[in-house]
Amino acid sequence: MNVTRESENPTEVTLSILMDSEDEEPFLNRSYRRLAGRVRIPGFRPGKAPRSVVESHLGRATLVQEALEFMIPESLDQVLREHEIRAFTEPQLEVLDLEPVSFKAVVPLEPTVDLGDFHSIRLQPAEVEIGDEDVTRVLESLQYESAPWEPADRPVIFGDLVTVNVRGTIAGEDVINDEGVDYIPQMDNNLPVPGFSVYIEGMTEGQEKEFTLPLPEDSIPEGSAASECHFHVEVISVKEKQLPELDDEFAKGVREGFDDMEALSEHIRQRLVEDAETTALRELERNSLEEVKKIATIQASELIYQREMESIREDHERTLRNQRLDMDTYLRFIGQTEQEWLEQLRPQAEDRLTTFLVLRKLAEQEEVEVEPSDVDEEIDRLMENSAEETAEGLRRMLSTEDSRESIRSSLLNRKVMARLVEIVKGEDTGDSGETEEPGDSSAEEPVAELQTEADGEPDTESSDPPEDGEQSND
Repeated sequence: MNVTRESENPTEVTLSILMDSEDEEPFLNRSYRRLAGRVRIPGFRPGKAPRSVVESHLGRATLVQEALEFMIPESLDQVLREHEIRAFTEPQLEVLDLEPVSFKAVVPLEPTVDLGDFHSIRLQPAEVEIGDEDVTRVLESLQYESAPWEPADRPVIFGDLVTVNVRGTIAGEDVINDEGVDYIPQMDNNLPVPGFSVYIEGMTEGQEKEFTLPLPEDSIPEGSAASECHFHVEVISVKEKQLPELDDEFAKGVREGFDDMEALSEHIRQRLVEDAETTALRELERNSLEEVKKIATIQASELIYQREMESIREDHERTLRNQRLDMDTYLRFIGQTEQEWLEQLRPQAEDRLTTFLVLRKLAEQEEVEVEPSDVDEEIDRLMENSAEETAEGLRRMLSTEDSRESIRSSLLNRKVMARLVEIVKGEDTGDSGETEEPGDSSAEEPVAELQTEADGEPDTESSDPPEDGEQSND
């Protein structure tokens, strides 16, 4: 192969590669074997015609075109190895000629990242303040959740559970026709349209009512001159909650049970403090990372940003497919061209890539590492609450190469963020291997999951929040 470096800079190198006949021959033989099994040539069984016959029948250009699929990437890999060039991401390829085959490759190189004087950054977590009103708010929430719905022999008030038949028409056409639906009227409940709850308030069981409400601008059907919806509502039943007393008996029925209200209140206060401290720590992590990103200097190939945008696009298309939509339908819905939508991805791609590169550089400079034993311990932690009948399958799934790499990446991000927090708080011990991983307290049950025995035992399994900048393309 004849390799020419057309251009080179710190972020990418452009190679022009000309294949000679010896280089092409092994690939053309592979192409022949693939084509011979797919084409029917008179006088020969499938796959048995000699190459000369297949080439004469299909033409040399067809063999070459078939071979390009593996000829170009494999030849480029060989060139990169021989010239000791390491591509950071997939190169951009352009076929220049077919006789003989020649192509151009723009190869993105490892970005250069200078983190600046990030050791001088100083930040502290927000102060945590939990007052009696915060504890009371949680107690009232527990009180409400524990109370069963019971029939109410009175007019509807906000907060009741009302079972209704609802019919809504716009310009004489039905847009809502539901029977026996449950509805909780609230001043801030804007469904199905703002003001609906106000008309339900004061109705009694068996009562019917008709009323008309204006439609929000974003709810007016396209091309319709109608601007209001006419409702016919029938109240089937009215239920209310009989709240239990917040006393020692109530405390004994919450989860595993507490001796009295004082013990329950103290438990809630402690959990609120821990949750608030975790939230403050997460915020400190985000702010610390943003400060490092502000002073970091990054040089990277434009191709790397394009590849990141393609990754975001693929993620979005996958989400749309799960919702049984396609990109064309989505673009029509948001009123944008594909190019306009892609241009909006650029800032997101830049931020994701910057975050990834900064975290990776931090791990390198601070010598933060994740050992295989760390991954094993994390798998054991994830397995702690798994059911016995599913444990073996779950462990196999978590032990695959891809899963272990994902776990390793997540653990590395946690350790890097823990190290960064040490630095910005001025607690730079110089020992990055012994830092406490942030967010461990989130593995316990949050206060919001406290429930009474009447509601059953909730699932307290929870995972750590995702780390900023976590990426799979390490």
